[in-house]
Amino acid sequence: MDWGAIFNNAAVELISPTTAAYALAALGLAVHFGYTGLLNFGQAGFMALGAYGYAISILTFGFPVWGAFLVGVGASVLFALILGIPTLRLRADYLAIVTIAAAEIVRLLFTTNTFASVTGSANGLSGYKNEFAALNPLADGTYGFGPFTNNAYDTWLRIVAWSIVIVAALLIWQIMRSPWGRVIKGIREDEDAVRALGKNVYAYKMQSLILGGVLGTIAGMIFALPRAVVPSNYQTTLTFFIYAILLLGGAATVLGPIIGSMLFWVLLSFFSGFVARAVEAGWLPFMSAIQGGQLRFILVGVAIMLIVIFRPQGIFGNKKELAFVR
Repeated sequence: MDWGAIFNNAAVELISPTTAAYALAALGLAVHFGYTGLLNFGQAGFMALGAYGYAISILTFGFPVWGAFLVGVGASVLFALILGIPTLRLRADYLAIVTIAAAEIVRLLFTTNTFASVTGSANGLSGYKNEFAALNPLADGTYGFGPFTNNAYDTWLRIVAWSIVIVAALLIWQIMRSPWGRVIKGIREDEDAVRALGKNVYAYKMQSLILGGVLGTIAGMIFALPRAVVPSNYQTTLTFFIYAILLLGGAATVLGPIIGSMLFWVLLSFFSGFVARAVEAGWLPFMSAIQGGQLRFILVGVAIMLIVIFRPQGIFGNKKELAFVR
């Protein structure tokens, strides 16, 4: 078995744009769930709006990169308002029901043939990367070392993606240390007590929903830049993966979602390579290559389950801050 190739492929995922996108989306869920206590199961919908908003703005309307970025962010704010206005005054489970349904509605709208001329239907969209590539200051060639060697475009994408993650993490860290962040944490613990102090809990929840949704939307743009925008990429399982990353690293933390995303994708890549080569070598004669591809998710799931059992607050989490593990 080629262990070198397996470990190299796993190491590549450590700083890949996909890992950065998941880290940023998990940061958004940290704002929602970890700090505010909002059960948002529709982060995939925010990511889809970011990806499609960016791609459609460039392909259909000819917007520059910054204009497409603003369109995606604006769409996420509108989406958060639509979700939050009827639900944030109610119990938390209503938001969970609405967000998981709304994310599926968004995905199906992009899949339907009615808007195929704009969205590409099930085939999705491509050809929108040239505008971002034109901003690349790096000369043609390869950059990096070992498994982290990439061409100019991929290197530029990684620099931008992880720079955004770092800026977002610093922003959330600073915000959660501010008076606004303390109110948000108070809402998570006991919103009636916060309301008794004269705070507008509904307004704070809405602000949190918008902030976390915008992070998810930007994550969707990063997620779309290495690949085509296809609606099947934004199914409910995407949100569940992000929750797994969040719980792995620590829900009410800033560093947790980032490290959790790295660990998740490194483990997924490692188990994928290991299982595929084990099937080829005949170590698993009772299993086909397709079945082996599904086994990797089982192995990653078992690894996450063990962490949740023995350290439910996550790697960086503080058990005292999380009501659901008390």
